[in-house]
Amino acid sequence: MNAPTALTILRLLAIPVLVVVMLTPFPGHEIIAFTIFVLACLTDMLDGFWARRKKMETVLGSLLDPLADKLLIASALICLVANGVVAPWMAIIIIGREIAVTGFRAIASSRGYHITASGWGKLKMIFEAVVVSILILGPHYLGIIYRLTHTFGLWLVVIVALASALEYFIRFGPRVVKETSS
Repeated sequence: MNAPTALTILRLLAIPVLVVVMLTPFPGHEIIAFTIFVLACLTDMLDGFWARRKKMETVLGSLLDPLADKLLIASALICLVANGVVAPWMAIIIIGREIAVTGFRAIASSRGYHITASGWGKLKMIFEAVVVSILILGPHYLGIIYRLTHTFGLWLVVIVALASALEYFIRFGPRVVKETSS
């Protein structure tokens, strides 16, 4: 196993720790959860950069990396729903988008098309990471920034998530559907 894949596995192992910390109230749990989440997000950037730069891309890494990203965001969102921070319907849209796009990419892959992350998809991940980080830390630490993020940031994430999904389906859908129906 190479270093980028080890970072991805570390991110996967951080997810249950994040969930326990987010759902167990104790003094300072928000700061610990925030730190875990941000470090996990940073490993996402680092492992991809490292793998491409050092030509260490592997099949295992290319399968685990997007899975770890989606599980990290989905787990944090579900915890935020459980804590009454995020509306369930917003989490369902964001997580549903992840499942739909992942399924679509799997179908495309089975047809010989490799769909890489688009600019919209990368922007979505950045917005998700920033908004979820702020929401994890909470109003006690961030005041007005938290309130603005809670009010507008979540909507921005939902809109960008839907726009990025639409972009994938419009851009690649005709080719994938044509191949599927043949």
